[in-house]
This record gives sequence, C-alpha cells and structure tokens, in this order.
Amino acid sequence: MKNPSLDPAGTWIGRVERAGIGPCVVTMRDGVMHDITNRSAPTVRDILEGNDPVNYVRGVQGQAIGAIDNLPDTISWLAPCDLQAVKACGVTFAGSMVERVIEEQAAGDPQKADEIRSRVAGRIGDSLSNITPGSPEAAALKKALIEEGVWSQYLEVGIGPDAEVFSKAQVLSSVGFGAEIGLHPISHWNNPEPEVVLAVSSRGTICGATLGNDVNLRDVEGRSALLLSKAKDNNASCAIGPMIRLFDDEFSLDDVRAAELDLRVEGEDGFVLQGSSSMKQISRDPQDLVNQTIGRHHQYPDGLMLFLGTLFAPTQDRGEPGQGFTHKLGDVVTISCPSLGQITNIVRLSTECPEWVFGASALMRNLAGRSLL
Repeated sequence: MKNPSLDPAGTWIGRVERAGIGPCVVTMRDGVMHDITNRSAPTVRDILEGNDPVNYVRGVQGQAIGAIDNLPDTISWLAPCDLQAVKACGVTFAGSMVERVIEEQAAGDPQKADEIRSRVAGRIGDSLSNITPGSPEAAALKKALIEEGVWSQYLEVGIGPDAEVFSKAQVLSSVGFGAEIGLHPISHWNNPEPEVVLAVSSRGTICGATLGNDVNLRDVEGRSALLLSKAKDNNASCAIGPMIRLFDDEFSLDDVRAAELDLRVEGEDGFVLQGSSSMKQISRDPQDLVNQTIGRHHQYPDGLMLFLGTLFAPTQDRGEPGQGFTHKLGDVVTISCPSLGQITNIVRLSTECPEWVFGASALMRNLAGRSLL
C-alpha cells in the first residue's frame, strides 16, 4: 500500500499502534516518524488542548521509530484522534444535496434513482448553486420549492439557517490509514465520501485538519432519515487520517477552504472510479459549521473531529445502465489532497472487519500501565 505522502513542510500529529506497547502519539520530522508520547501529554487530545500545539509538537523530544514511507511491520496506523468526539456535517454542498433528495424520493431504491435524478435535478439544481444558507434568498427559494411540491428535509438543512450535524462515530472507534473500512451487511447501495475533517479543541479553536471517509449507505438513509445512525455509525465505518496537519505559518483555515480532494476506487473486478470534491464549492463556511457544533449550547470537554461534508456523489454506472455506483467487497479507496496527504482503506463488511474492542477504559489502563498517567 502506498505511503501517506505527507508534505514535509507541515507540522503533523497522529497516532500509531506499536506492537507490545500500544497506541502512541507521533509526529513526522524530515520524513521520519517520532514517538512523542510522554507523561505531560499522553494523548493527542492533551496536545490539542494545550496553549501552543504547534510549538509543542516541534520542540518535544521523541524517539525515531521509522521512515514514514517504510515503517516496520510492528507499527500500524491508527486514526489520529483519540478522546475527541467524532461529528459530521451533512448536505453542505449543492451537488450532493440534490443526490440526498434523490435518495429520499427513491426511498433507497437505486433502480429508481436515474429517472428521479433527471426530473428532480433539472428542477432544483441550478437554483441552488449561488444560494447562501439561511439568507432571505434561501427563504424565498424554500417557499417556491414548497409550492412546486419538491421540498425536502435535505433542502431544509442544505439552504436553511441550521446545518445538519450528527454523531458519526464513537470515541476511539475510527480506523486509520491502511485499515479495513466497513459496510453494514444490510446495505446494497453505498459509496465513499471524501471529506476534510477539522480537529477542534474544547475551546472551539480549530487546531488543524486531516482527511476522512464518511462511508455512506444510500439505501439505508434513503428509506428514512431516522435511520441516519444505522447508516453512519457501524463497526469500522469511519476512516480518519493519515495525520492531523496543525495550523501554522504554512497551513491555515484558508488552505482548507481552497482544498481539492481526489478520490480513487479500484475494484478487484478491474473497475476504477475517479472522483473529486472541491472545498471551494461548500455552501457553509467551515468556521460557521464549527460555531454551529460547539459553543454555549453544546460543549465537548475533549474536543471534537468534525467532518465538513462532500461534493462527491457518484452516479457512474458500475453494472447495469441506470444502477449507478455501489461498492463491492475488496474495493481499495484512496482519498488524497496535496496539503493533507492521502488515506487508503480496503472495503469489507462491518461484520468482517476487526471488532472494535479498544475503548476509553482500555486506553486509560494501557497508559496507566506505561506510567503515563
């Protein structure tokens, strides 16, 4: 599997599993991974909650454990977050917003999607491209769409004043670079969702960003939005990584706003899907999404990771015409971005991926056993 292709100019923080030791906090220096786990900051959470994460990561002593592009077999990548809540924003791009409406109209049936796409997208697609959510123009469009009979709960969160923010995964349940990523076995219409993921402290400060795959079960959520939790939070269904790039003089929130993500799906059947998601086309600013998620109305004492949504919604047929795209087991999914590296995962059923057994209590026991608490 390819290496994560991390920009050497970046300030990076992440996590790996070291055989016989456990989860370790790491950074990259001159292409070499350094273990910087210590008693003063044994978790990524502790570092991001500090007053100056960048200077801490740059200055703290560490142990060199291997070149990033040739790590020993005793080291495996973990998601770069640990005690943070994992939240996600949905319907933040006009293009994917239309696809959510199509899923709803099709009630999760991919055979109906193509016909509905040509009918619904033609009626509302152009109307959404330059609308600011929550604006008077958005309210006027909502009224017009209701009169046309095509209003949807997805349009409500897409152009209304309130963003959709949901819990994507449990603390410590996300998988990292190179891991298997899971699909619930009841799903037969699904796809990857390449997204930028923000690392946010308990104070609401955006400390940095990474990549994520917010696996989407189109048929499950399409049957009912009340099945969102079943569609989104399953064993190994959330991938984050490879590492968090901290905001510094070389990388900022403006770089996130301009980020271009590429997606490649390679199937064992020879099928190849290329896709992209441009943050320049997001309907809600990342800072606004953070403000809607954390504040006096909702606290996260250990911070949070926030998926920002995706423009990508695949319509390319993989099999019969009109059936669109869906995953097949064994698909290799790679999400990449020049400033954030790349994350690669292999698609399996959630029931076949390694069970998630290492939770918060296991982490605390491990760190205590290493005299880090």
